[in-house]
Amino acid sequence: MSVDTPDPEILSRPAGTAARERIYRYVLFLCASLSIFVTLAIVTLLAWEAVDFFTLVDPVAFFTGTEFLLSRNLFGVLPLLSGTILVTVIAALIAVPTGVAAAVYLSEYASERARSILKPALEVLAGIPTVVYGIFALVYVTPFLQGLGLPLDTFNVLSASIMVGIMIIPMVSSLSEDAMSAVPDSLRQAAYGMGATKYEVSTGVVIPAAISGIFSSFILALSRAIGETMIVVVAMGSRSQLIDFANPLQNLFEGNQPMTAAMVQINGADNVSGPGFKSMFAIGLTLFAITFLMNLASNRIAARYREEYE
Repeated sequence: MSVDTPDPEILSRPAGTAARERIYRYVLFLCASLSIFVTLAIVTLLAWEAVDFFTLVDPVAFFTGTEFLLSRNLFGVLPLLSGTILVTVIAALIAVPTGVAAAVYLSEYASERARSILKPALEVLAGIPTVVYGIFALVYVTPFLQGLGLPLDTFNVLSASIMVGIMIIPMVSSLSEDAMSAVPDSLRQAAYGMGATKYEVSTGVVIPAAISGIFSSFILALSRAIGETMIVVVAMGSRSQLIDFANPLQNLFEGNQPMTAAMVQINGADNVSGPGFKSMFAIGLTLFAITFLMNLASNRIAARYREEYE
């Protein structure tokens, strides 16, 4: 005679577990909501103060003006925007190839021991205070470049751009290396089976397969470079001027002022009620719009070219 045994209650939970799960859920939801609330509050504050600024200054004059001088109530954003773009482009020329090369080495060439040492050491760069980068650019990089014969001013775009590029290398290399490491080994083995060399596998298989993640790292790093403040404040000076496309090299050798440095200068002014102080919020909103559009483009491109593997 057989005795039927009841099926085990594998889905049953101890008493109190469901209540704790609900608490965890509410706490995590609160944290997520708080981050969204803070972001919306910042954007709302920027927009509110920017609208107030545009009641005092013509928006057309702000977005098309070629001079930014607080002492003369000239608030053209184009010189600040051109300085920001110049720094970002030079930094990208330094960080993108260097970061991708470092990522390829860490992902495809380095041994496990070398990777465990080099990747944390590379990421230490991301933990250095940016003001230290700025001081290093002013005290060491500029005199070194002047010693090579470059006619640099004490405050110049080139030194600041070099240090901004070095600062964002860890972001490019780390995110790109993560994307390359996610490529299945079966693709590598198939390429090796067809007689490809390691270099051909790295450049012809791994990088194309990880291109969405690599491109996302570029956009995120450039967004970080656009918003960098202390390096450009310390090493680049405070003289805003529109880029002279007829003599672009001269712009690198002279000082300039990007949007972030202008905001620092405005914040240090004594008058906190006039249009000069409120222009800081209009510049900040413009900077936010640029970085938001870049991140949005990054997400769209990553989703468009993302590879999915079984």
